[in-house]
Amino acid sequence: MGSGTEDRPHLAQPLGRLLARRGLNLLTGGGQGVMASVAKAFVEEPERKGASIGILPTIGADHRLPPGYPNQWIEIPVVAPLGAFDPLAPDAATRNWINVRTSDLIIALPGSDGTLNEIALALRMQKPLLLFGWADALPEVADRADSLAEVEEWLTKRLSDV
Repeated sequence: MGSGTEDRPHLAQPLGRLLARRGLNLLTGGGQGVMASVAKAFVEEPERKGASIGILPTIGADHRLPPGYPNQWIEIPVVAPLGAFDPLAPDAATRNWINVRTSDLIIALPGSDGTLNEIALALRMQKPLLLFGWADALPEVADRADSLAEVEEWLTKRLSDV
């Protein structure tokens, strides 16, 4: 999970490669920013075993895809008849619910309202959650990593629990 506008390649690309090498599937919101950056690195990893999945929001009464969805590295697009997160309707059903409910583990890179909503949902649903690159933000989340080695250590521990 992470920003739909900022790429954050120093976090997203190493993470995408790591997840691919671990044989995991990658689930993102399928858009731009971190979602595209991590998916690109994941799909381009030569030792990859998993698939890149995108849970895509829709807009309008005809449920069409917004511009930029899916990004070109999404291999399995899942079109949800739900919109993206709206801070004016924080309890509305959105594709974020699918993102969090479907994931076994959640790694959240810095983002804005939509990412914060996914973090809140992960806490609410008691999903294993790691903040990667958030520094001191969100002190209510205990698991955090500032390096890829810390992410890998967290993954190793959590994957043995799943």
